[in-house]
Amino acid sequence: MEPSFIQSPTLGKAERYRAFLPQLAALLEGETDLIACLANTCAALREAFGFFWAGFYLVKNDELVLGPFQGSVACYRIKKGRGVCGTAWAERRTLVVPDVDQFPGHIACSSLSRSEIVVPMIVGNEVKGVLDIDSDCLNAFDETDREALEKIVTLLMQTLYQK
Repeated sequence: MEPSFIQSPTLGKAERYRAFLPQLAALLEGETDLIACLANTCAALREAFGFFWAGFYLVKNDELVLGPFQGSVACYRIKKGRGVCGTAWAERRTLVVPDVDQFPGHIACSSLSRSEIVVPMIVGNEVKGVLDIDSDCLNAFDETDREALEKIVTLLMQTLYQK
């Protein structure tokens, strides 16, 4: 049976994330293929939260390369330290950007993107990539999103890189 990640609109954001995490854990259980897990995570995030754009960029040869995503077409490659994704990678920390037009060096893959959150995917001492989520609304992301998306990325990294 196909799992549904559609959430009740009566739930608050924190409650929706709390319901989402065990669903995602069940979906990922037993699967270790990077692309498969990232692809289904994007689809689940978009279905559950209706994000404008949700996807992954993976570190390859000193740049971020577009990985699985849901949404409109995106930039293929991002240099370390460039834009929100490259900065989150370089600084090894989650960035919440309320207005992308105010972020120095923002890379506009879509002119419709208004706010963004980027979570680095860290395993040990190495950044493997980033989870990038965009909204077509200003101020769409907050501390609740940051905490929950960091937990989601931690679950992904544990699923994919546990030894």
